Amino acid sequence: MKKKTFLLSMIFVVVMSMILAACGSSTKEEEETTTGTSGGEKAEEKPKFISILTGGTGGTYYPLGGSFAKIIKDATGIEANAETSGASAENMNTLKNGDGEIAFTQTDIAAYAVEGKLMFKEKVGNIKAIATLYPETIQIVTTKKSGIKSIADLKGKKVSVGAPGSGTAANAEQILEVHGLSFNDIQKQDLSFDESTQGIQDGTIDAAFVTAGTPTGAVESLSATENVVIVPIAQDKIDELIKKYPYYIKDEVPSGTYGLSSVVSTVAVQAMLVARSDLSEQVVYDITKAIFENLDKVTHAKGKLIKVENALNGVGIDVHPGAKKYFDEKGVKAE
Repeated sequence: MKKKTFLLSMIFVVVMSMILAACGSSTKEEEETTTGTSGGEKAEEKPKFISILTGGTGGTYYPLGGSFAKIIKDATGIEANAETSGASAENMNTLKNGDGEIAFTQTDIAAYAVEGKLMFKEKVGNIKAIATLYPETIQIVTTKKSGIKSIADLKGKKVSVGAPGSGTAANAEQILEVHGLSFNDIQKQDLSFDESTQGIQDGTIDAAFVTAGTPTGAVESLSATENVVIVPIAQDKIDELIKKYPYYIKDEVPSGTYGLSSVVSTVAVQAMLVARSDLSEQVVYDITKAIFENLDKVTHAKGKLIKVENALNGVGIDVHPGAKKYFDEKGVKAE
């Protein structure tokens, strides 16, 4: 009896061992099938589609975004589309809500978003930098017939400060501030670049702040029918602005742009490209590499200003690991 019981116990142990071994193998095989790895690491899934948030059709972000979308699709196989938007600040909130993957923004606005300052009541914690691209020139646009020659002349006038949610409004407010003015001193209008230049042409507004790479499409269109004037910023005010807000740099609108007869002194922030931080390192690496190794395919004039060696200058926020990997390979460091 004891021998029979012992034998049955041994058989039970062997059977259970076989069952457990089979379960373990099945679990491991299932895990490897699910993750694509034998080490239990989660596989990095390449998205089939990404949205690139840009700005209005009359600015620089939109046509650049179109070029980037085509480059990304051709190089990586990921379907990409440039989406119109209210630009910088709106783009940061859209990424925060998970309704886009990549976005254009100004360096100053990205910093405000991460820190939860000014137009951002809460921190935007899910964005990382891909790269800075080119100077975003602040252009104070009017026409010769308006009689506006200086920023002081804007007092009491109908002035567009950009679309709601754009970074242009912050630039306008800060520039007016160093000139002793505020939004209360102008008849503020919240219009897109296209709406602004159309309003100037129609005579419904007097001037507009436009923060975009030059030449800007909407302003070029205006110059086809009007004598465009870009209001200059005096050097002492430029110095004061940069001292208070260090993300500005001195810039100028070249002679010949929009038919201008001479260079116009102004300031700029930088345009940058950011990504949602939950995009995988490999995907952002592939996107970064695609863009910077196909800049010859960018059709907009600003493509000539985008340089890999300058891509980390003034980013102001943490760089996405995928972009960092690419720039490390290229030996690119921030200045």
